[in-house]
Amino acid sequence: MNVLKPHLQTTIYTLLAAKTSQHEIARVTGIDRKTIRSYAQRWLVEHSNSPGVATGSEVQIPPPRPPALASPSSSSACEPYREFIVAQLRLRRNYTAIYQDLVDQLGYTGGYNSVKRFAGKLREVDPVQFDRLEFAPGEEAQVDYGEGAPTKVLGTQRYKRPRLFVMTLRYSGRSFRRVVWKSSKEVWAQLHEQAWRYFGGTTQYVVLDNLKEGVITPDLYEPELNRVYAMALAHYGVVGDPARIRDPNRKGSVENAIGHTQSTALKGRRFESLEEQNEFLEHWETRWAAQRIHGSHKKQVEAMFQAERPYLKALPLTGVRYFKEEQRSVCDDSCIRVSHSSYAARPAKIGDRVLVRLFDHHLEIRDLTTQVLLRTHTLVDRPGTVVLPDEERIFNPSRETRAILRQAQAIGPATHELCETLFKQEGRVGQRKLWGIVGLVRSLPRRLVEQACEMALHDGIHSYKVIKALVERLTAEALALLDAPLQNELMLTQEHPLIRGGEDYADLFTLGAQRSANLLLNHKESN
Repeated sequence: MNVLKPHLQTTIYTLLAAKTSQHEIARVTGIDRKTIRSYAQRWLVEHSNSPGVATGSEVQIPPPRPPALASPSSSSACEPYREFIVAQLRLRRNYTAIYQDLVDQLGYTGGYNSVKRFAGKLREVDPVQFDRLEFAPGEEAQVDYGEGAPTKVLGTQRYKRPRLFVMTLRYSGRSFRRVVWKSSKEVWAQLHEQAWRYFGGTTQYVVLDNLKEGVITPDLYEPELNRVYAMALAHYGVVGDPARIRDPNRKGSVENAIGHTQSTALKGRRFESLEEQNEFLEHWETRWAAQRIHGSHKKQVEAMFQAERPYLKALPLTGVRYFKEEQRSVCDDSCIRVSHSSYAARPAKIGDRVLVRLFDHHLEIRDLTTQVLLRTHTLVDRPGTVVLPDEERIFNPSRETRAILRQAQAIGPATHELCETLFKQEGRVGQRKLWGIVGLVRSLPRRLVEQACEMALHDGIHSYKVIKALVERLTAEALALLDAPLQNELMLTQEHPLIRGGEDYADLFTLGAQRSANLLLNHKESN
């Protein structure tokens, strides 16, 4: 029997003296009826031989409630239908469906609550079996996110619950805890790295949930890990083992660690900053959580961790070089745009989508499908910079100048010298004149262009128009020489191996005359 305070006992005795029922006393006072019944029996014993409270008449004490008598008629109205109800429960039908079938098919006249109570006693509940997994020291760690204690948001008076990251070593139960405001692929991997350095080594496996920071595509047989997370695991030589979908009990150790942290360390607390909460969590882990006795092994957690520590894998000398992944399109200048700067993307084609990995000081351009590395560039500090080699540019002043000079050199040394002089005097603006000079060979003789440039150099002329006029004049003079009659000035050759003597031509003429006479004579004789 619960021991009530004196004023509550007086209240119960007063209501009993006023012939108030125990049900009404329980409703008014909120005290359990079993407790009221115990005080009623005590009050009855104390006042059975004395008058009641002065109310103008003798108080009649209500007799105690007689015990309930068991009778054969007290069985449930559903007892005749036991077999039918058991059969329906095996089919996993609910109480409402069973009640409706009892009324429609078997003429049941009782109430629904009777069916509910009777079927509830018959329902067989198979408890879920859990296997207690045993792991070797340094074999497995489990990670998960929870909610931390309310923490003031920087620059405001508002409190918000951050995300609580916990990594628990499966063998010893030692845990690492950190709170962060936001999570990402990089933050998730960095928290793992901090935990491993806190423990002084890594385990062979890490069991995680199917959250997006760790698993891109959850799958029962071949889950796909996030690339940043997979790179961090590979750097530390750890194998990621995502828990099966909708099976959080596989990582029950870290689930219990999160619950223990929230209910014991952080319950009812508030912090002014994340740093304050992280310092408190580390102190609480060292001072209290690590000193507790493990519930299953009945050993101190810290002692088990010291025994497990030699089995942890050694840490690499350097940390992980984290990167962010973004997708970019190759623009019409064969570059991609990153932070207002352009970077060459060939051999990727214009219009293709590529994968860009951004590191602290450089970036990588990879094929979006095969992840093959295409280009690597050092990040530039000044926005608007174009990182594109000259040989990949469609138009570039310096590259075009070299091309013009090569064409001028092919025309002749005088043309090359004149073009170099023009570029030295006028710079990039003088390229227009250079293009005009080397372009003269498309319609005028190359030798005359070279001759005109020799004349211009001799006279100190560096004008495209003057050179063009010189070439046109030289061309006109050459054409005039070609059109002039030169036969009168030629000397006839009398002797040459191809020229035969006069006797040969005489014999030829004589032979021809004889053949003509014979042909004429034969023609007359035939007529």
